[in-house]
Amino acid sequence: MRCANCNTELNNTDICPGCGRNVRTYKKMVSLSNRLYNEGLEKASVRDLSGAVASLRQSLKLDKNNIDARNLLGLIYYETGEVVAALSEWVISKNLETGENTADYFMDTVRNSPAKLDEINQTIKKFNIALNYCKQDSLDLAVIQLKKVLSLNSNFVKAHLLLCLLYLKSGNWDRAKAEAGKALKLDTGNIMAKRYLKEADDMLLPGESGKLVSDIAADADDVIRYNSGNEMIIQPVKKTAITRTGSIWGIVLGIILGIAASCFLILPQRIAGINSNNQEKITQISEESDAKSAQINDYEQQIKTLKSQVEELEGQVSGYEGATSTSAAMNSLMQAASIYLKDSSDVDGIAKALADVDLTVIGDDVSTEFTALYDNLMVLVGPQLATSYYNTGYSAYKESDYETAISNLSKAYQYDNTNVNTLYYLGNSYYNSGDIAKAKEVYDEVITRFPETKSAQEAKTKLAEINNSDG
Repeated sequence: MRCANCNTELNNTDICPGCGRNVRTYKKMVSLSNRLYNEGLEKASVRDLSGAVASLRQSLKLDKNNIDARNLLGLIYYETGEVVAALSEWVISKNLETGENTADYFMDTVRNSPAKLDEINQTIKKFNIALNYCKQDSLDLAVIQLKKVLSLNSNFVKAHLLLCLLYLKSGNWDRAKAEAGKALKLDTGNIMAKRYLKEADDMLLPGESGKLVSDIAADADDVIRYNSGNEMIIQPVKKTAITRTGSIWGIVLGIILGIAASCFLILPQRIAGINSNNQEKITQISEESDAKSAQINDYEQQIKTLKSQVEELEGQVSGYEGATSTSAAMNSLMQAASIYLKDSSDVDGIAKALADVDLTVIGDDVSTEFTALYDNLMVLVGPQLATSYYNTGYSAYKESDYETAISNLSKAYQYDNTNVNTLYYLGNSYYNSGDIAKAKEVYDEVITRFPETKSAQEAKTKLAEINNSDG
């Protein structure tokens, strides 16, 4: 165990030999973190994955440098189909421990399989589509998408739970129970799956608990089979020649009497009843046909209206960049993470992949795992991206190519918002390009965020010139 302050190897005393700090509380926290890790490992070994995740998260709260706990948490996320969360944990682990680290093996497993990466992308995309269908109350389409998700990754616990919930909502109790059982098979401690299973069981009719009287049946091979408790008893039937002959004549007589009764008593009434039922069905089918014809006409009118709306929406959608959607942004982020895993020095490739990812446009319509992966990636490559964009933008600014300067300086400030020069030259580019309103906005931000700098004073002078010219 090493000191958190000076990284010196600790001894049996409560005082760090390197910096002299009291490390008694720190040792207790690390010990408790390891205990929670062992608890999570035991739960994971019996597939209580929800309980394991809870224990491992508590372990990391006490000691964020517990590499074993973080790697195991990522592995559990991967096992339950949450690949983005798993990659996030492994990237953090690799950043904390750059030497020999099990996270390298896990990430190599994903990185060295392009087919697996494509399958992960398809799974995430289809699951997001299913969520959107649920929000739009298109539950049948959501069920179809979730079945596609589970065909790609049958271990995706969240997909099983959502599909179970949709079955519960539609009253399909048997299928809901089956999906809850699949989720519990993957994660035995999943509280939500247990709750859904109980809901399905409560709605199903109780089955037969047992039979008070044994079922006895005589087979054609002259034996009697019946159940006694959990055992089946097979007993041969003793028959004489007279008994067999009497049985045959009794069967023949019964058939003759049955045919006679059918012909003279039952058959005429049966025929009349069938004719009456057929006439009623013909009338009903005719009425339903008329109703469906009217309904088809209504549907045709609705289709025409919907076609015009679709054409209008397609015209509107064509004006938007595809990368502003959550799904496209996630794909771009996954591509950037993949490039980093393959070659962390490929800054140009990472920048190209992240070119269309703008968190201000996407807003809050992203998952916490997406944000965590984006933030961790920015910690690793953000400064290099900012420097690259700044150099390109500043060169364009010097050459009076303000459109290029605005594009690159904006990206540079997005990746590093501590560089006052980036923000100041961005304001000058807006000013020189004629976008005075945007220039004033940027100058105000320079003055607010960097009040003691020379750039802030120059920004005040620029604002005064703008205000005087407006006056």
